[in-house]
Amino acid sequence: MTAIRVLLVDDHPVVRAGLRAMLTDFAGILVAAEAADGQAAVDELQRRQVLGDPVDLVLMDLQMGAGMDGVTATRLIRLLDPAPPVLILTTYDTDADILAAVEAGASGYMLKDAPPEQIQQAVLAAAAGQSALAPKVAALLMDRITNPGMALTRREVELLELLATGLSNRAMAQRVFISEATVKTHLVHIYGKLGVDNRTAAIAEATRRRIIRSPGQQA
Repeated sequence: MTAIRVLLVDDHPVVRAGLRAMLTDFAGILVAAEAADGQAAVDELQRRQVLGDPVDLVLMDLQMGAGMDGVTATRLIRLLDPAPPVLILTTYDTDADILAAVEAGASGYMLKDAPPEQIQQAVLAAAAGQSALAPKVAALLMDRITNPGMALTRREVELLELLATGLSNRAMAQRVFISEATVKTHLVHIYGKLGVDNRTAAIAEATRRRIIRSPGQQA
């Protein structure tokens, strides 16, 4: 059986070393290359395409210091031809992070504290063109399907993230290219879904529910 060739993307050398050691223990998986941020990953994939030496899967962290983040890189990787599947492997488990990754085209989303065997199965599944989701992620997406009226939309989650950074309604409108009146309408819907009546309470409740990262974790 031909080994699945993986591009490992993480900004921490120690983490990459640990993941490389873990994956090397699994039959049928080979770490073919590494990258320290999203841009380096895209560059490496393009280089390998020219050389005719592609990888089968990208194992991607989300937040990588000052370098290109995993969501942006995933979106760029999905534009390549051929485009290898991207499996997110991260410590972040908020709705905002999960929805952004899925929207960008990630084939799977796993957490770094998952048992090694689950990560192995996720790599195998994603490389085979299947979805590979941590149980929490699968539950979130299923809940959005079964309770669409109560689930926050991707736009609402995006505005909550901006809200947590302290931006005004006008600044948020400019950031996402919508009118200030539309922002106000979205906030009314957000408050209703969260059961709150002001910005501070919305941020606190969204953080408590793990919809967004806490303000101190915002990128």
